[in-house]
Amino acid sequence: MRNEDYEMEIVGMGKGELAEMYAPDLSPHAALNRLSRWIDYNPQLSEALRQTGYRRHARRFSPRQVELIFRFLGEP
Repeated sequence: MRNEDYEMEIVGMGKGELAEMYAPDLSPHAALNRLSRWIDYNPQLSEALRQTGYRRHARRFSPRQVELIFRFLGEP
């Protein structure tokens, strides 16, 4: 899936993989915690993800969920 609004290809990916893209300077665990906090602290993003069936403990983001994260947080 390629959206013209983004430079990166929007594909499903593991949570840790995406988290490390946003925080390459942190350990994988710390990067995942940071991404989770960003999601929790952004009510609009949290609600949009919830409407896609997002579960906090899921290990992967769907392409739609990745697109929403890019929209609300910007591309990594």
